[in-house]
Amino acid sequence: MAGVITASEPSWMSPFTGLSPRQFSKLVAVLRRKEADTVRRGRPWGLPLEDRLLLVVAYWRTNLTLRQLAPLFGVSKSAADRIINHLGPRLALQPRQRFRKDTVLIVDGTLVPTRDHTIAEQSKNYRYSTNHQVVIDADSRLVVVIGRPLPGNRNDCKAWAESGAKAAVGLTTTIAAGGYPGTGLVMPHRRRKGEALLDWKEAHNTSHKQVRARVEHTFARMKTWKILRDCRLKGDGVHHAMLGIARLHNLVLAG
Repeated sequence: MAGVITASEPSWMSPFTGLSPRQFSKLVAVLRRKEADTVRRGRPWGLPLEDRLLLVVAYWRTNLTLRQLAPLFGVSKSAADRIINHLGPRLALQPRQRFRKDTVLIVDGTLVPTRDHTIAEQSKNYRYSTNHQVVIDADSRLVVVIGRPLPGNRNDCKAWAESGAKAAVGLTTTIAAGGYPGTGLVMPHRRRKGEALLDWKEAHNTSHKQVRARVEHTFARMKTWKILRDCRLKGDGVHHAMLGIARLHNLVLAG
């Protein structure tokens, strides 16, 4: 069965990946170096690596069911499932290991509605969700760390440590919203009851809010990937999707 969508037609790349054909080819080359295209035991892949990559990214972008997506690539539903499970983890963003001394990071948590109730809990959006701690570089706006998903009812100050994001960042200066008390992060000044903030504190809060908005803009871009609005993947699937989408987001920003 012939597929409708194929990476051999460059016009399909940008709508699903946001990447240019040149960037897409570079990503394929990286995956090949990581042995994502090695011959495996059992049934061989029905699609070349380029088409398998496009299938995974199209699934994240559109959140179509596998029954809807598979015919578009000319494969069976089970084959599409195997492709996503095999290639999705290999697209994961690798956390940055070192930071310059003058680096400033921004962290915030975002909720991803997730149907796997073994890892999700009802959260403030009244849906079963997972909490993801996302850390970006304040200067470049690139995503540098994403913590492991936690139940959506976990508050951010606990999720910061429990997700592994705190350990990954180390002592690097990190800006956060007011929901991270006791974490040592740089937060806005709070007004005590019956007192007004000093002018310099008001000015600092204004600057803090403007810089912190960059992580909100990152969330807005990442949430254009529809799988992050209603994730049907089980187990580590939502984590792999977040990491893969963050990597593609970085590639687009880096040009």
